[in-house]
Amino acid sequence: ARRSLASPVVSGVLCPCGSPHGSAVESGGGGGGGGNAGSCGRSLCEASEQDRRLRALFQKLDVNRDGALCIHDLAVGLGRLGLHRTELDLRKIVKAGDKDLDGQLDFEEFVHYLQDHEKKLRLVFKSLDKKNDGRIDAQEIVQSLRDLGVKISEQQAEKILKSMDKNGTMTIDWNEWRDYHLLHPVENIPEIILYWKHSTIFDVGENLTVPDEFTVEERQTGMWWRHLVAGGGAGAVSRTCTAPLDRLKVLMQVHASRSNNMCIIGGFTQMIREGGPRSLWRGNGINVLKIAPESAIKFMAYEQIKRFIGTDQEMLRIHERLLAGSLAGAIAQSSIYPMEVLKTRMALRKTGQYSGMLDCAKNILAKEGMAAFYKGYIPNMLGIIPYAGIDLAVYETLKNTWLQRYAVNSADPGVFVLLACGTISSTCGQLASYPLALVRTRMQAQASVEGAPEVTMRGLFKHILKTEGAFGLYRGLAPNFMKVIPAVSISYVVYENLKMTLGVDSR
Repeated sequence: ARRSLASPVVSGVLCPCGSPHGSAVESGGGGGGGGNAGSCGRSLCEASEQDRRLRALFQKLDVNRDGALCIHDLAVGLGRLGLHRTELDLRKIVKAGDKDLDGQLDFEEFVHYLQDHEKKLRLVFKSLDKKNDGRIDAQEIVQSLRDLGVKISEQQAEKILKSMDKNGTMTIDWNEWRDYHLLHPVENIPEIILYWKHSTIFDVGENLTVPDEFTVEERQTGMWWRHLVAGGGAGAVSRTCTAPLDRLKVLMQVHASRSNNMCIIGGFTQMIREGGPRSLWRGNGINVLKIAPESAIKFMAYEQIKRFIGTDQEMLRIHERLLAGSLAGAIAQSSIYPMEVLKTRMALRKTGQYSGMLDCAKNILAKEGMAAFYKGYIPNMLGIIPYAGIDLAVYETLKNTWLQRYAVNSADPGVFVLLACGTISSTCGQLASYPLALVRTRMQAQASVEGAPEVTMRGLFKHILKTEGAFGLYRGLAPNFMKVIPAVSISYVVYENLKMTLGVDSR
């Protein structure tokens, strides 16, 4: 078993309330932490005393006495204290604290790392402490892991406890928890991942987001497919409810211009006059049908790409997620792209033009050939990177900002904050990739005429900029943004209800 941070030198760098530099951090209390647990006062532990203790630890770890901690210093110094860490762990510690990117930690960076890391550990401790009594017992570990979709026995939970329990009480107080983890990197803290997983519930009609991460246990117990089914069902209901706005967006992308300035009310009036209220849902059938194959292919491709990357981390880092997610999205989009073209043609069809999806597909194949099913493929593929990248980057920025400013007693942000972050990030992603999406839709919509030159992406961009200006690349943006909030809200409600129906524990 991994040794706990029982060394008096390590334990002594923090005051009894558990805060470096005497910062007033509320204690988890109880257990083996002694009788001084509570908010730290200057009379209890003077800042100068804390500084002396931190410097003593820093000097013990600074093996080569150069005033900075490199990976070698940490390996040797921690080894002398009885703390044996892998090179990967040590690299994570240095990377997490190295603000000036010189590959080592000076004293200020070392102190900042301890403070920042301890705050994250406290969030997890308070999230695990279900009874709010300042101690974690086996039942609380079982319950917390069950909330994560991981089922373990009480005996297994006790085994986890024993590795951290220094006083044999079979409970862990804040001091034991902190001492065990403080100089051990917890890069992907389970509770923060649980609450902040950028989930598939944010279905805004564009399936270009990076796929969800599933734990090993979720994959082994079959919980992953239940999450995917719940997400797919939520997407189907959400897309159906917002289909009129989606069809209006497509019409405005293709037909709106300076000479034909369509407005939202005028667009709806025109659709109803031409085909009645049912015409508002044209193209929705194929849009819903493509959710299942696209989600399944994307998930399988994502898992294979993760293996190909060869990472030994269960959860990928941000840049790895972006790479794997973008490649998986490209594979999934390539597989179902003919359905995208069909969706656009069905949304734009006149009353009586086609009897259904199959009739539309037959007509395109007979008159334009197989190549017509891949019109707009290049701008669609190019749109994946800015959409997924900006969506992920904005979400991570919002998440980290919330955790740093507002996370005090728990890492759980609540439903409203989660939905707000998901909505803002997906909206930013759409805004960045919208010109490419518009060009893709126009290329999909244009029927091939024998002998006529093929419209290219570059040619279409030039034509739009010349005739309509930059504004022309954002036609249909208003109905597109109007559907984001209702789409996300409906997705969330349906997703939570489907999870309960399928037996997935809701957090």
